Amino acid sequence: MSETPLAFMIVTFVVLAVFFVVDIFVIGRRPHVPSTAECVRHIAFFVVAALVFGALVWVFAGSKPAVEFYSGWLTEYSLSIDNLFVFVIIMSNFAVPKVLQRYVLSIGITVALVLRGVFILIGAAIITRFTWVFFLFGAFLIVTAIKLVTGGDEDEEYHENAVIRMLRRVVPLTNDYDGERLRTERDGRRYWTPMLIVFLAIGTTDVMFAFDSIPAIFGLTKDPFIVFTSNVFALLGLQQLYFLLGSLLDKLVYLPVGLSVVLGFIGVKLIMEALHGNSLPFVNGGHPIEAVPEIPTWISLAVIVVSLGGASLASVIAMRRADRLKAAESADEAGDDESVGGVPAKGSASGDSALDR
Repeated sequence: MSETPLAFMIVTFVVLAVFFVVDIFVIGRRPHVPSTAECVRHIAFFVVAALVFGALVWVFAGSKPAVEFYSGWLTEYSLSIDNLFVFVIIMSNFAVPKVLQRYVLSIGITVALVLRGVFILIGAAIITRFTWVFFLFGAFLIVTAIKLVTGGDEDEEYHENAVIRMLRRVVPLTNDYDGERLRTERDGRRYWTPMLIVFLAIGTTDVMFAFDSIPAIFGLTKDPFIVFTSNVFALLGLQQLYFLLGSLLDKLVYLPVGLSVVLGFIGVKLIMEALHGNSLPFVNGGHPIEAVPEIPTWISLAVIVVSLGGASLASVIAMRRADRLKAAESADEAGDDESVGGVPAKGSASGDSALDR
């Protein structure tokens, strides 16, 4: 049950609906490649909006829901950034033109929001009746965290699933796009464009994303209102983030490590909560283990901030170190080219001997 006043929740849903429609269906439908300045302004607006919303939750509902929102938003936002890796691969694999990528992302993000909303409703209904499901959620998040660290969840290529492979065999498809159209006409016959496959690829990928994100957020809060708003704010501005980070995503080398720490921590937290509030047949005489501590929400927020902040900082340091090494190698190659060309470098042995003579 939510601790947030009903009037505040209604106003929030109205404002978020306006934000989402403008972001996805007004700005996102303009077929152009956004500039860096446009992306930064857009992302900054929604980041500030999320921070302000968390402050309003603090005022109207108290500190606990506000801290839960910030924790959930940071986690979902980081998972969304990680998910952009897959979006980049899909766009590249299906050769989606740059001017159409915003439109594809707008549809993909809309599908993601709908799917997450469905999963939130299902998850909220399940945990109120079967709290032991936390054991499953916790185990799933721990396994996901291990895969992120070991690389078992990484894949440099996008592999079409069985549904898409079957569709290719039974549906007449063209090789070329026809703007935003799903169907086009060629020599008097109607064909589906590759846009259909792209939408299916994005949609089925969103389902997998929901399996990761929903257990993670329910490990931080049981309030459906906080769960939903955390997901919406994480998805707003994702189009601009895609274009801003497109060339940098492969350089965020330590982001999976930071995410694995966060998901592993939330997984352990869920299992501890399940042990604290549930009775197991062969443990503690069938009584709940009250001695198992409950982790305060502020500790969860601290772990998330330190893990993701540390991973981002480490990635930036690694990126700059790689750039310096590349610059040094280029300088060495330039020096070698000068020597081969017969022009001695300044201060070289041959240059000094010439001055001596």
